[in-house]
Amino acid sequence: MTRRSEPIFNVPAVVIAVIAACVFVHLARAYALSDDEDIEFLVTFAFIPARYSSTAVLGELPGGVGADIWTFVTYAFIHGSAMHLVFNSIWLLPFGSALARRLGTVRFLAFFAATAAAGAALHLATNLGSVQPVIGASAAISGFMAASVRFAFQRGGPLDMLRGPDAGSYRVPAVPLLAALRDRRIAVFLGAWFALNLLFGVSTLAVPGMEQAIAWQAHIGGFLAGLLLFPLFDPVAVPQPDDRSGSGGENLSPPQ
Repeated sequence: MTRRSEPIFNVPAVVIAVIAACVFVHLARAYALSDDEDIEFLVTFAFIPARYSSTAVLGELPGGVGADIWTFVTYAFIHGSAMHLVFNSIWLLPFGSALARRLGTVRFLAFFAATAAAGAALHLATNLGSVQPVIGASAAISGFMAASVRFAFQRGGPLDMLRGPDAGSYRVPAVPLLAALRDRRIAVFLGAWFALNLLFGVSTLAVPGMEQAIAWQAHIGGFLAGLLLFPLFDPVAVPQPDDRSGSGGENLSPPQ
């Protein structure tokens, strides 16, 4: 019997839910809030480094201590324009779907929060006192891209040319980070990704729909978090050297 490949447009529900949440926030800002209400919304839920500076000139911002915490994640659901939202959604669909199929809903959402927070943290460390709000899901998407390379290029993985992207291809064991970095395809991908983001940092290149400067440090923070933290979220067991089952040690149990 011929193995049926997984439909290419079978997007996991949690990915659709994240995109829907971003769309809802954008439409609410555009059509339900006045200009003053939108400004208050942004300073309450966008990530603003000046919140954490004792020399900030903005005064006390709404949200208090709670906003000091939740804005590390909530900024990822806010976008500057419809084009910005579409651009991020296009990238979220493939990389978010790959991670959702592997991690499951709960781990996926936790990983989204962790990579978004890591992006905000690195942006904060490099932009202390800045009053410019940071918005957009790019840091979390960067984390998804980094995490995907830990398994997508492996034999039997979704990007393995010898095997179609069926459900099992998203469950192949990930290789250790150092081993992954020795893979030429992964090294080229990482080099190109970092070069592009550093180029954004030193030039005036813009992403369609983005009127403000690109928070490239947040992208790098999310990417590094995705690369390094992936094993903490990955439910697929790594084969042990003494495994004699003959199956290669692949754990195909469904994610929790």
